[in-house]
Amino acid sequence: MIPRYLTDVSWQDLPRHEYGTLVIGSGVAGLYTAIKSAKFGKVLMITKKALDESNTRYAQGGIAAVIADEDSPDFHLQDTLMAGAGLCDEDAVDVLVHEGPARVNELIRLGTEFDLEDGELALTREGAHSQRRILHAHGDSTGAEIVRALAHQALEQPNLEIWNDHFVIDLLTVGGECFGALVQRPDGSRIAVFAKATILCSGGAGQLYRYTTNPEIATADGIAMAYRAGAEVRDMEFVQFHPTALSYPGAPRFLISEAVRGEGAYLRNAHGERFMERYHPLLELAPRDVVARAILDEMARTKTTFVYLDITHEPREKVLHRFPMIYTTCLHYGLDLTSDWIPVAPAAHYMMGGVKTDLYGETTLKRLFACGEVSSTGVHGANRLASNSLSEALVFGKRIVKKLTELPALELAKLPGGFTDRLTMALRKDVPMTPVVEKKLKLQKVMLRQVGLVRTEEGLEKAIEELKRLTSLFESRLTKREEYEFANMLTVSLLIAVAAQIREESRGGHYRSDFPSPDDAGWRRHIVFQREGGTFVEPVRPRIAAAEPSGELPAAQAQ
Repeated sequence: MIPRYLTDVSWQDLPRHEYGTLVIGSGVAGLYTAIKSAKFGKVLMITKKALDESNTRYAQGGIAAVIADEDSPDFHLQDTLMAGAGLCDEDAVDVLVHEGPARVNELIRLGTEFDLEDGELALTREGAHSQRRILHAHGDSTGAEIVRALAHQALEQPNLEIWNDHFVIDLLTVGGECFGALVQRPDGSRIAVFAKATILCSGGAGQLYRYTTNPEIATADGIAMAYRAGAEVRDMEFVQFHPTALSYPGAPRFLISEAVRGEGAYLRNAHGERFMERYHPLLELAPRDVVARAILDEMARTKTTFVYLDITHEPREKVLHRFPMIYTTCLHYGLDLTSDWIPVAPAAHYMMGGVKTDLYGETTLKRLFACGEVSSTGVHGANRLASNSLSEALVFGKRIVKKLTELPALELAKLPGGFTDRLTMALRKDVPMTPVVEKKLKLQKVMLRQVGLVRTEEGLEKAIEELKRLTSLFESRLTKREEYEFANMLTVSLLIAVAAQIREESRGGHYRSDFPSPDDAGWRRHIVFQREGGTFVEPVRPRIAAAEPSGELPAAQAQ
């Protein structure tokens, strides 16, 4: 059903470019790995829009790392495992919590300006964290500050070339090994880019849903192209819905950071009642999946499309200092965070699953790596702990770069003749197509209604049938970026829906109202897809070893 390539190309007709490392994406994962890789050779970083446009830029809350004396890696590990609901790879989590502080230290050396209190790094607490370990910048603009610092560093690297407004159509593989990518230029022409290593840092899949906190670029490109290339893709049913996105007429689904609740905000239903005590002992600081479903329940009970977020009881000066960007954005729509209850509702936010990797970011295809939200390292399990995503990208980005130095050189002259063959077995047809914008809206509505926060067998079956009707797209000749994006969205939507149908239990970000309880005996395992090998399950990997010591000072000691 899903073709190997999205387009038909004869390689002998294409211009060719060769690099040591090809980085696809420009969020924190892409920027960091590109900067570090440039120390060892020629690097190309491709972004389909601009250098500063990524999910990272919109990250408000912060980055989680063990900094405070009263905190410890063991505490961070246990919090992450609890949120992950039994599906975390404990070795991967161990790597994250032990190596995260050193990566924060490195961000500071690279110019990131985190907020300080009395000369020390300011720390806050978010949902399901037992300690205050969230670093933030400019109050609620942490992602934007990290992107600013890393983008500045990237532009200073003589070995790093950046192509803005280029679109990666597909990965190029022979015999289970990746040798680069097929790229479309802004003018529609195509290029073959070859590299010793290719690193997918292409972000998540929020645009699969009608309501999302993600920017327009989050169209699941990396997961889809890796799946088409034959890489294993894992845990696709686990989509995280952020509990509190602005829900107000005329306003986008703007993220209202979890840090607002971390600083004392209450959730109230349409009747003004606090309700989280009915759902979890941690109240507003319960894991995100719990809070999101609680909000959904209250919306249904009160017959409304939102609940309220209330921080009006906190001092005005504190709110303005801590959340200047959220305050300004809400004020633009006539809402004053310091005096008004803010209407919020859940929205698609983060993909826990993705391209399966090992502890050094390598996928099941040789020379292909994945980092950041596109990857499935095993850190997040069934439900990501707040602010672990930026940490994960940095920690595993560092490990990927270490692995790159061990790869053998790429010898283009010895590549198999398959690179001169046509990419698909038959030419696609020029057929009239429904406008992509219509197809995209239909897909988003299907995903929202049938594959959203609450799922059922009947709804998932209906979703799969409706999504399959859209697959005639793959028989058409695709030429435009929006057509490739929609093909990627359709591919990943099907993977999510099928995985959700297979998993007959509720766990973390996956909730089946017809199977409302977790089933450890039957389902404490991962669902894995491979395009030619089909679908299979694998058990959660038992703990093997502790993280390697980084040999670097914790960020708190580096000030």
